[in-house]
Amino acid sequence: MTTFADFGLSAPILKALTAKGYTTPTPIQAQAIPPLMKGHDLLGVAQTGTGKTAAFALPILHALAADKRPAGPKRARVLVLSPTRELARQIADSFRAYGAAQGVSVLTVFGGVKYGAQIKALLGGVDVLVATPGRLIDHMQERHVDLSTVEHFVLDEADQMLDLGFFQPIRKIVAKLPAKRQNLFFSATMPKEIKALAADLLKSPVEVSVTPQATTVDRVDQKVLFVETARKRVLLAELYAEAALSRTIVFTRTKRGADRVAKHLEMCGVSCASIHGDKSQAQREKALAAFKSGKLRALVATDIAARGIDVSDVTHVINFELPNVPESYVHRIGRTARAGAKGLAISLVGDDERNLLRDIQRVTRQTVPSFDRRNDAYLAQAQAAQAHLNFPAPGEDHGSTARGEKPQGRGGQGRGGAGGGGRGQPPRDAGGARPAPIKAGGYNPMSENDASRPAASAADAAKRNRNRRRPSGGQGGGQGAPRASTTAR
Repeated sequence: MTTFADFGLSAPILKALTAKGYTTPTPIQAQAIPPLMKGHDLLGVAQTGTGKTAAFALPILHALAADKRPAGPKRARVLVLSPTRELARQIADSFRAYGAAQGVSVLTVFGGVKYGAQIKALLGGVDVLVATPGRLIDHMQERHVDLSTVEHFVLDEADQMLDLGFFQPIRKIVAKLPAKRQNLFFSATMPKEIKALAADLLKSPVEVSVTPQATTVDRVDQKVLFVETARKRVLLAELYAEAALSRTIVFTRTKRGADRVAKHLEMCGVSCASIHGDKSQAQREKALAAFKSGKLRALVATDIAARGIDVSDVTHVINFELPNVPESYVHRIGRTARAGAKGLAISLVGDDERNLLRDIQRVTRQTVPSFDRRNDAYLAQAQAAQAHLNFPAPGEDHGSTARGEKPQGRGGQGRGGAGGGGRGQPPRDAGGARPAPIKAGGYNPMSENDASRPAASAADAAKRNRNRRRPSGGQGGGQGAPRASTTAR
């Protein structure tokens, strides 16, 4: 069995690895470290949670240990570009941990914080500079940093760099690097744009691919639940009646959507916070710290955080909305099932997202199973939720628009009236009452044990169906209430 000692790493690095309890390299580390220690460029493909950071950090630290000359004022010997602040901090922490015994200086440079401390640190020079492209270019334009002596250049999560529009900034940064350097590209997926960029910048690279393109973590159990878009927030809150959802990341497509979902969960008694690009660095760090410590059951995030959240024991990932970019689905669900654990990813799919689901299944080369009769373990959960929330059972028509009904606005929350709650309030039931806060151990519509579900009489069911067909307006007509129609539009 291969160990880290077999690579010939320096004694201080091996000591740091032993202190952390690491003895056996992961597949990406076993394949990437030997050629990197020989000075080759490398193009690496590996899904999240496979140890990519150590795969490039360890050989770079070994090179720095062999040549301990200082970087010089405003200069850096190693440059690592990261798409997000969270990932930049994670990478920097790894360099500090593995290089603690050799006194390596590490600096993170990203937006959302003041420039002063970064400028002061850059003036003295650093061994390892981990940066996001936007803030690094700001420092380059103000002549706070000189990249002409960089010896090792790492582009991590290259595909997300392109997704976030960093293609031109990367070109500007690379233009300031010396011609003689070692280049390392790491990415969870390898679309054709990344291959083109790699062809331009890498010199005879060694290619390492641990998993096929865009495959998902094997230990993640993936499920799809079809639901009307207007009822997603109601269903999401109901899911949290299950105590097993103890540390969950909920993904949305937009920043405003993340805030709305987090607010709805809080009103339903679920401790949560949102994290996205409009949050300050202090807010993001506070939310992540609370989530890591277990104070929050849910963290609602946009895709900007999909690859920057490294939290152990994430039990579930819930795609409140599917991503527009199929590869992002891989990174989202990779937040669970880390370090050998298992996890569950649930996607709430509306009618307008079926094309996105097909794209995801095509790119990942997998069919994500739905809650249907082929999955007996989930059948009772799906049926109970559907009966409680009045949306079609698996296999039935999942859209109301085909029947001529307009979906409810604002997630089914109308203004006033017996049928809707006010803005920002949980939706009212047919009697005008709002639901009690969700508590673990209470009635759970997604639980297989349906004994706790209140019995409903035939008269109640008939009344509920009449209410759904009743035209909007009058006392019960909140904003966006559905209207009956006999023809499809």
